[in-house]
Amino acid sequence: MSTAVTINFEDYQQVAQLYADYAQAVDSGNWDLWPEFFTEDCIYKLIPRENHERGFPLATLFFESKGMLKDRVYGIRETLFHDPYYQRHVVGAPLIHKADENRFESEANYAVFRTKLSQESTVFNVGRYIDVIVRTPEGLRFASRHCVYDSEMIPNSIIYPI
Repeated sequence: MSTAVTINFEDYQQVAQLYADYAQAVDSGNWDLWPEFFTEDCIYKLIPRENHERGFPLATLFFESKGMLKDRVYGIRETLFHDPYYQRHVVGAPLIHKADENRFESEANYAVFRTKLSQESTVFNVGRYIDVIVRTPEGLRFASRHCVYDSEMIPNSIIYPI
């Protein structure tokens, strides 16, 4: 277990704002916003905790570029058939493990709640983000986001980004 490092307030505020903006974007249902949080050659992985901790590569979702994220957005809107639902992220304060002028390694706990139309809200997915964030001309972006979920039991389909 690594410990947090000290960074200046402005950098921490920018990292925390990135986490908050990401959650708001994926909860809004405006899927075109999602890929814009990532670099062109990013990694996005949704992986069970057991596989992550054992170093197993098998992931529930695994995208290796911003283009693949855009393909997923197209799939969400045009080709995937599912009962519509809302999701709401609750994200903990980011913990910075490593930092330099243009790169941060951080993590934050998350909980995602799902609400299907005319049903009660339920806990959908819980885990932690393990991220590499880089400074770009457009601001901070995720170079890598591993969504490591705790439960081995997940719904039979995860449509929207975690």
